[in-house]
Amino acid sequence: MEEKAKQQLPTRAEIPAEYKWAVEDLYTTDEAWETDLAKLKETISQLAAYQGRLGNSVQELLAALRLRDAVGLSAERLYCYAYFKRDEDTTNQKYQAMADRAARVTVQAGAASAYFNPEILAIPAGRLAEWLEQTPELGVYRHFLDDLARYRPHTLSEQEERLLALGGEVAEIPGNVFTMLNNADINFGTIQDDSGQEVEVTHGRYLTLMEHPDRRVRRDAFIAIHSAYLRQKNTLAALLNGSVKKDIYLARVRNFPTALAAALHEENIPSAVYSNLIDTIHKYLNVHHHYMGVRRRILGLDSLHAYDVYTPLVQEGSGDIPYRRAVEMMLEALAPLGQEYLGVLQQGMADRWVDVYENRGKRSGAYSWGTYDTHPFVLLNYQGRLNDVSTLVHEMGHALHSHFSNHSQPYVDAKYSIFVAEVASTVNEVLLVRHLLAGTTDQKQRLFLLDRFLNQFNSTIFRQVMFAEFEQIIHHHVEQGDALTQDFLRNTYRDLNIRYFGPEFVIDDELTMGWARIPHFYRAFYVYKYATGFASAIALCQQILEEGPPAVQRYMNFLRAGNSVYPLDALRQAGVDLTTPQPIEAAMEEYAKLVEQLAALA
Repeated sequence: MEEKAKQQLPTRAEIPAEYKWAVEDLYTTDEAWETDLAKLKETISQLAAYQGRLGNSVQELLAALRLRDAVGLSAERLYCYAYFKRDEDTTNQKYQAMADRAARVTVQAGAASAYFNPEILAIPAGRLAEWLEQTPELGVYRHFLDDLARYRPHTLSEQEERLLALGGEVAEIPGNVFTMLNNADINFGTIQDDSGQEVEVTHGRYLTLMEHPDRRVRRDAFIAIHSAYLRQKNTLAALLNGSVKKDIYLARVRNFPTALAAALHEENIPSAVYSNLIDTIHKYLNVHHHYMGVRRRILGLDSLHAYDVYTPLVQEGSGDIPYRRAVEMMLEALAPLGQEYLGVLQQGMADRWVDVYENRGKRSGAYSWGTYDTHPFVLLNYQGRLNDVSTLVHEMGHALHSHFSNHSQPYVDAKYSIFVAEVASTVNEVLLVRHLLAGTTDQKQRLFLLDRFLNQFNSTIFRQVMFAEFEQIIHHHVEQGDALTQDFLRNTYRDLNIRYFGPEFVIDDELTMGWARIPHFYRAFYVYKYATGFASAIALCQQILEEGPPAVQRYMNFLRAGNSVYPLDALRQAGVDLTTPQPIEAAMEEYAKLVEQLAALA
């Protein structure tokens, strides 16, 4: 298994135990899971006893909060076990059913505790402050209660909140219709691959096709995808217009000045962080244009199109890195993070946190997931390529972030914010790339690594910031009383592509429909987090490699912070202040150096 992959996928039973995750650390048997499920249903029923009483006394509030934590912990464990077992073999109907039951009871738990936040907000601020002062045990919930208090100016009367809640499903119609159109109804047709075989173009195959070495295949796939959206341009424009109007309506109803301010409020992010990101990236667009030119020359093209941006400059060979060697590479690359970090990493490998190999029916892709009171679990489908080593390093970054947060924070503060979720994983990836670049003199290998790293900058910073600016423009346009026509959307998207990708980048007419492919636009002002997270990781890596132990200690404190402080404060304490342009500038200076290295190799 370690040395050579089988031609036919093995069954789950044929995978050696050492390469399977220790799901028995959650439940030793399915029967134990069933017992806990029955207990949870009983515990959920106890939540109703506290409804209408949270403001009566500090004792009742504290008891209710502790009960809700117990429900959450139990639901997490049940949910994870069922989904992990289902993901081991998605054809197993028993675990499909258990996963459905776990999801159902989780929804029931959420519904049973839905009264908590409104009732807590109804407690006079002075009384709550007095309770916190006089009852040390309530201090565990201080950040949770303080954060909830930020919503007071944006919380309506009980009747108004009820009306808004009743309209919740209506508000989701644009996104739901887009999802159905995008996943069920739209058809991209077929193209011929480089061997003349007919290949159906799908969402899942599109990225692979964009990386194809044959330019004709890439172009045909690009045209197939975008032409399908072009045929629906008016419908898609109307859907996005409806979603933007919904964002603005909800922001105004809740007394936010803009839809952007409303979206950033959840994680307590000032609008300046958003504008700083866009303004700083604008200053470095000439470097990105230079990179596009270097790519064009290395690929030997007269002009660069959208379908040339993601094809590798050097094709990666077949998988020949044994998993044990991948683990060694990970430990070597992450050595700058210190012995405490490496010790937990080695413990995770020894204790079987990772489900390594593909088997028949196993869920595709990779993820890190787990519960507060057990270790994290990591799903891989390891194939022996360098990309798989990078995936291992990335997912273990998530896993150790969760480990340190869970071991340092109470349950209520352990789940770190989405805003920082990709920082720890990207720090690991960047350390791996730097380690590999420092350890090779082979020109082809260096070209492969630089290309891969620069492509991350392109896709995670420049592309996502362009999307973020597009969102800002179209929301402002509607807030000013103007309509989002398909002409406005296409022209805006064309202008942004010209600005971001430069004079050597050809804007095909089909590309003007690129906005129509992005499901994130129906969850407004989310994509910028990819860029801030990546830039933060670059800045943290620089500090770790240049300063050593002091920077490592700050970083470890960041991993331990969980959600006990707001994400900007956690990053600031680690040495990254996103309220200033400095971290973005540092990432861009690193990017400029890498582009020059690529140009020198070319």
